[in-house]
Amino acid sequence: MTDATPLTEIADLEPAAASLRDIRRHIHHHPELAYEEVATAALVAEKLEAWGWKVTRGVGQTGVVGTLKVGDGTRSIGLRADMDALPIVEQTGLPYASGTHGKMHACGHDGHTTMLLGAAEHLAKTRRFSGTVHLYFQPAEESGIDSGAKKMIDDGLFERFPCDAVFGVHNHPGAEPGKFLFRKGAFMAAGDKATITIEGVGGHAARPHLTVDPIVIASSIVMALQTIVARNVNPAQPAVVTVGTMHSGVANNVIPSSAKLELSVRSFSPEVRALLKQRIIELAEAQAASYGGKAHVDYIEGYPVVVNTDAETEFAIQVARELVGAENVEPNADILMGSEDFAFMLEQRPGSFLRLGNGVGEDGCMVHNPHYDFNDRNLPIGAAYWARLVERYLSR
Repeated sequence: MTDATPLTEIADLEPAAASLRDIRRHIHHHPELAYEEVATAALVAEKLEAWGWKVTRGVGQTGVVGTLKVGDGTRSIGLRADMDALPIVEQTGLPYASGTHGKMHACGHDGHTTMLLGAAEHLAKTRRFSGTVHLYFQPAEESGIDSGAKKMIDDGLFERFPCDAVFGVHNHPGAEPGKFLFRKGAFMAAGDKATITIEGVGGHAARPHLTVDPIVIASSIVMALQTIVARNVNPAQPAVVTVGTMHSGVANNVIPSSAKLELSVRSFSPEVRALLKQRIIELAEAQAASYGGKAHVDYIEGYPVVVNTDAETEFAIQVARELVGAENVEPNADILMGSEDFAFMLEQRPGSFLRLGNGVGEDGCMVHNPHYDFNDRNLPIGAAYWARLVERYLSR
């Protein structure tokens, strides 16, 4: 790319803002859970094909890859967007709210997909680069265990659609729309899941002495788990142990025979990750035994730590500064205890995962909340950023 070749500006995408909004709200109204993204994948594929991209369907089950080669450049870049929704009952009251009860785009994946589609259309029209672009539209980011990113990789993603670097984005409630957040190195936590099944002895509520109450055991385990981060983990090391579900019993006059807890476990270092697993198992088994019951812990290691490579992150920072100004770029954002399966892609290729502000205060509802909505102001901003990133990375 010569000095005279223009680079994409946000203003270049503003004329597409209305059509991008319509796409985003259509996807929002038709949410699909992990590996159910059939209609969303079809929409993505049809749009890409109409704009001249080579499309491959069914990558990693319901994933879609769009490929565009321009010129004789030998470099390649991968951009990723996630497509799946969450099992949440939407309470926004918006005219385009979920049309499927119990399913909702409560994490902004509808916006991530649409921003990448906006960039795809613009890049196909302008073609101001030399090299190959792969767009990875990924299923099942929210699955927590059976990761869409991992499944696409196992399906030969980087062998079939190779890239020299890979980039991804997530919206960020708590920062203004159009504000970019970056961090070199470890950015987001590893995320694991533990299920604790407690075995007691059921019986009549009026004869508790003849039972082993699993609800009491479960309650004791919940409280004991709070000591792990507080008393076992080095205070300088970030870690979270959260009990997300607790299930037991069907009637007030019956002591049940079993109970179940489900935990979300977050960490940043392999040592802390191993310690959390060890202490969760030890505490659950010991607490149950102290009441005369038993506890079985099924511990599943989920997503690894998101680790951004320095050179690619610095490049992504520079592109953002060019696009929105240095005042709207945070190059050293705080670490986040949330997890992301984009981490699997970063284990395979250098790259960077960045955040884009979604609003503050009342406009910045947290993700995974029934009142959340993606901020449409970001659609032309995000699309312009992806387009400019490609133009700069694959400059002639």
